[in-house]
Amino acid sequence: MRTVTSLFLIVFSTIQMEIYSQVAASKIDSIIGQTFKENEPGGVFLVAKGQEILYRKAFGKANLELEVAMQPDFVFEIGSMTKQFTAVAIAMLEEQGKLDFEDEIVKFIPDYPTQGNKITIHHLLTHTSGIKDFTKIKAINEIAKKDLSPQELIAFFKEEPMDFKPGEMYKYNNSGYVILGCIIEIVSGQSYAEFIQENIFKPLNMSSSLYASHEKIIKKRASGYHLKEEFVNSTFISFSLPYASGSLLSSIDDLLKWQIALETNTLVQEKTKEKIFKNYTLNNRDEIGYGYGWHIVKRGERLSYEHGGSIFGFKSMAVYLPEEKMYVVGLSNCDCHSPTKIVKDIASFYSN
Repeated sequence: MRTVTSLFLIVFSTIQMEIYSQVAASKIDSIIGQTFKENEPGGVFLVAKGQEILYRKAFGKANLELEVAMQPDFVFEIGSMTKQFTAVAIAMLEEQGKLDFEDEIVKFIPDYPTQGNKITIHHLLTHTSGIKDFTKIKAINEIAKKDLSPQELIAFFKEEPMDFKPGEMYKYNNSGYVILGCIIEIVSGQSYAEFIQENIFKPLNMSSSLYASHEKIIKKRASGYHLKEEFVNSTFISFSLPYASGSLLSSIDDLLKWQIALETNTLVQEKTKEKIFKNYTLNNRDEIGYGYGWHIVKRGERLSYEHGGSIFGFKSMAVYLPEEKMYVVGLSNCDCHSPTKIVKDIASFYSN
């Protein structure tokens, strides 16, 4: 009798879980379908709890001209989600004793004009350096299509006046992550692209992830779009500009591998991960809501590690709830369709 009862409970529980999964999938379809239409540029979304994938689906078109339907394993430009990889690369070098988070940047770039300020790697990682964001400089259009070395890109903004003294404010800053990319190259003796490929993508089997290129044939690459009066192909930009602040390509499946590697301390030790995911403070002790490459925020009562990205023709967003081990990521191939609110809404739905 006990055996029969136990079997009944197992079967009943399994049926309940299947019903819940179907209801959840239908709800998520509805949330995403309000933004992503069948004959427009699309998106891909994934929800996982730990290593278990709860939802994985594609919407819309990957290429409008060829009428190619989007598939879940397609490859996207992820924009500023690149900063996660840059921050972890710096942390890996810190564990190897090749640099320290409190090192001043002039240790690696001696001729950098700090204007009398002490600017550290920590300041760059947390967007508290005060260095001018090069994407806000009007003359950027003059270099947008040029292939520049990291040194040439740094030369473009390094003489600009500081926005504030280091540690006095938080102001999101792409220039800081460009300098971090240059430091990675100086310390490792490899290009930024080579370092990320050899030390992160290859060990984690992130086979759909790479430094972006206009020339390479990249299988399953989604085309990018803008929406003006109608959909148009995305504006050309040299990937040497976003560089270590925004030039990586990836897929939702690879980004799950990335998240699992972070959770399991595959790339860095627990003590280092605690530094990465710390909510840092300004000189006056006010919290900034940012760690090293991630926003550190509260969603209701829940701690959340998250970051988005935006680059011509593409938008991305990922949220990780560490207490629930819930990961939600969305990638879009039109910068008119942001996945940010959708990803946050999905995370809220699954965590309630």
